[in-house]
Amino acid sequence: MNNDPLHSMPHGAWPARARRLAAPLACAALAFACATAFAQSDASADASVQSGAQQNATPAASATASPSGNAAEVGKLSIEQQVRWLQRAQKSGALVKMSDAQLTALFQAFDPLVVPALIQLGPSGYPSYEFVLSRWERLNGKWPGKPAHMLVKLERDPLRIYAKWLPDGEHAGEEVIYDASKRTDQMYGHLGGVLGVMPMWTALDGSLARSQSNHKITDLGTEFIVSQFMTDAKKYAEVGAPYKPQVEVKTLGGVRVVALTYVSPAGKPQFYAKKQTLGLDLRRPYFRTVEAYDNDGQILEKIVIESITPKTFEAEAFDPKNPDYKF
Repeated sequence: MNNDPLHSMPHGAWPARARRLAAPLACAALAFACATAFAQSDASADASVQSGAQQNATPAASATASPSGNAAEVGKLSIEQQVRWLQRAQKSGALVKMSDAQLTALFQAFDPLVVPALIQLGPSGYPSYEFVLSRWERLNGKWPGKPAHMLVKLERDPLRIYAKWLPDGEHAGEEVIYDASKRTDQMYGHLGGVLGVMPMWTALDGSLARSQSNHKITDLGTEFIVSQFMTDAKKYAEVGAPYKPQVEVKTLGGVRVVALTYVSPAGKPQFYAKKQTLGLDLRRPYFRTVEAYDNDGQILEKIVIESITPKTFEAEAFDPKNPDYKF
């Protein structure tokens, strides 16, 4: 299973659609046309950015320039140069060092499609990683009093997932394993509490899954959030809707992010949500937080990925017989 938008979106499809945007966004096609060049030659792209930055203003090439000059000068660069500048600022840790005001000014200065270009280039996650998240979801019209607090182990090729609901959150004690190399349409799991000792095979969207989430277990991870974002981004282009987000800097569950709020023109069901705030990680090109609202402004879900650690797992990590598990 591959949720990477680089593989799911035909090359060249986005530029064609981006040209339908209003005049301020017409040059978006250029950014996406550069994706292949970036992937083929990182060194060449870096040289292009350095050259372009020098032509515009020397401070633009440095992620540590003064906040006002930095945002103003970066905003003068071409889209592909802005994307490369942002990539380098993430990798170097420069974004982490910026104040909230600096980050807000910087992302307001970017072309609106710089972030989609950055996300498309990826990587949208690690080949295998462990993460902890808090997740609130409105189920049957009810908002939970506390979030589901989860530990997740994920391996992408083939897709394998182990998820455990931690003691301080909703559905405490539940465990689930999904292994695409064994059964692509089912997961193995058990409920929490005294009566949850009997594990069973169940459909990915069966009663066990739906009792605690609107999503499948395969939707966990940074890749799904990225995939939904890219799907909606293409829809904005198709309908010619403005794509400039509201920019804030937030700290949610101890995670500091650049929060980008998009208000869709039609809302659900055409778009994932009527309004969605996505928190961009300051070091890597994926989202750490999500807040989604329905057409009436009611919050539908909130996700905070509290920590992400790249790891290589042994086979027992996705084996119900693992002595650390309670299957």
